[in-house]
Amino acid sequence: MAIFNNNSFTLYDDYMTPSYVWDWIREYIPIDKTIWEAFYGNGESGKYLSDMGFDIIHKPIDFYEHDIGDMIISNIPFSDKKRIFKRLKTLNKPFIIICPSSTINTQYMRELFKDDGLQIMIPPKRINFDKLVNGEITTNESNCNFDCFYYCWKMNLPTDIVWL
Repeated sequence: MAIFNNNSFTLYDDYMTPSYVWDWIREYIPIDKTIWEAFYGNGESGKYLSDMGFDIIHKPIDFYEHDIGDMIISNIPFSDKKRIFKRLKTLNKPFIIICPSSTINTQYMRELFKDDGLQIMIPPKRINFDKLVNGEITTNESNCNFDCFYYCWKMNLPTDIVWL
């Protein structure tokens, strides 16, 4: 049995989404909606979605104080996912959110979405997020040690689980 000293771990949310992650779901993103990429990071995610032809709002503004666009697509800060999912539900607009697969097993997700048709897209492989260090991207060469899903709500996917 492994023993971990929790005090030795530092939590970081400065991992950026590689462009290929958005390529995987391109066909499931409506072209006729304005997308709010609500978590700015280094700005590249919104730029890439825009380059793909989508109408994107991507500004470094506070997610908790604004409500813009027709839908939200983002890689959220995992350390605040409980609060973010509650806010997403309150906003009552379609979303696609990248989050660890273990999130589906939490009590707050059960309480928020058990009756509301949450759908999941499962990536073809683990996502290797890019680390932002001192304002510069460093590509993660090793495999990520956890799986992520795309959590979708009000997206009208063809099935509740989509294997990409």
